[in-house]
Amino acid sequence: MPQRERILIVDDEKGIQTSLLGVLRDEGYRAEAVGSGEECLERLKEHAYDAIVLDVWLPKMSGLDVLEHLHRDSFEGAVLMISGHGSIEMAVKATRMGACDFIEKPFSVEKTLLAIHNAIMHNRLVREHRSLRRRYAAEPCLVGESESMQRLRRDLERAAASSASVLLTGESGTGKELAARLLHAQSDRKDGSFVELNCAALPDELIESELFGYVKGAFTGATTHKPGKLEAADGGTLFLDEVGDMSLKTQAKALRAIEERRFMRVGGARFIEVDVRVLAATNKNLLDEIRAERFREDLYFRLNVIPISLPPLRQHTQDIPLLARHFMETLAREYGRPPKAFSEEALARMKRYRWPGNVRELRNAIERLLIMAPGDAVEASDLPAAVQGSPADGADTFYDSNLSLREARAAFEKALISARLEKCGGNVSLTASRLGVERSHLYRKLRAYGISPNEQPE
Repeated sequence: MPQRERILIVDDEKGIQTSLLGVLRDEGYRAEAVGSGEECLERLKEHAYDAIVLDVWLPKMSGLDVLEHLHRDSFEGAVLMISGHGSIEMAVKATRMGACDFIEKPFSVEKTLLAIHNAIMHNRLVREHRSLRRRYAAEPCLVGESESMQRLRRDLERAAASSASVLLTGESGTGKELAARLLHAQSDRKDGSFVELNCAALPDELIESELFGYVKGAFTGATTHKPGKLEAADGGTLFLDEVGDMSLKTQAKALRAIEERRFMRVGGARFIEVDVRVLAATNKNLLDEIRAERFREDLYFRLNVIPISLPPLRQHTQDIPLLARHFMETLAREYGRPPKAFSEEALARMKRYRWPGNVRELRNAIERLLIMAPGDAVEASDLPAAVQGSPADGADTFYDSNLSLREARAAFEKALISARLEKCGGNVSLTASRLGVERSHLYRKLRAYGISPNEQPE
């Protein structure tokens, strides 16, 4: 279950520390206390806090000096100032420097608890407001009434009820990130953070610091301490997208962190404990990657507790009209334009096209049609050239004049292999026999075109 917020008390009076620690822990908060500003800044190098209760009058470094450091280091939690000798001028100054509230000593327990709760809630709302439009625009929703999509929804609903790791597999553009967000939204962690790390988008040397965070001075350019994705996902969900692209070194550290539920920041000396559910996705065949010694077998089994495969769009083409209208309405709202209708011929051509980029390619095509199609309805002639030329067998798709001979030949070969593999139920040996090629040659083609065979028993 998600843990409660972590709070740091900074006060040199032991009586205040003891009193606040007892009250906050009774309320379920994870409370800690230190007696100086220097200790506060040291703790922040190793832990992330949701709130800091900071005394103004501290030995050596004052509370306002600490607040200035927090502001300079972009501290994302809430800060409440407390003082027995405060003034309006001091309260205004603290507020301008980022403090959420100013509490005078002696303070009542009830008012202090209320102030801390309100500050944490306010700070959470401020952070969430930055991405509010994007979050609502990307509200998890799987569109489609085909049997494969209904089965996928059932699998996701059952998996969401647990805290087990889930491995989402499928071709690029099939909606693995959307499925991960839906898993999070349907789980008991839905009020926690959904944090994504794209392992393919970052150089190998940056993935580790992004995942675990780092302390000031850990490497050249580390001028402040920074929490990582694991820390940000505490109490929520961490989504490792394209996990097959993670280096073996980082895989080993990720496995240890997932199993032990604790880790160290890069350059750090203390363990940080987290409660995180891990979801992972890949368009690679990880068993092939294991055989090639590019992926750890122990990490695979740790992530693959619940395997869920997302079907390519060509396997549920009956959903294309629903998807097209859904994307048209969604994008029209974003652009502030009226949505366009689709002619029957346009929908028929779209259903016949194989969509190698899957749902992502379809969405991009609809966005282009919304902007560029001249009329109030999308006609077959408005479709991209490859989609326009989609006959029943798909062969004329590659007469697109924008393709070179080499590109058209590769596109046709990929489509032919995919179609034959699908007809053979994923059986590579049978597909190779039907195509008249050696099985090893077909495997090389599958890897080259990024086709996952989802091989069935032969």
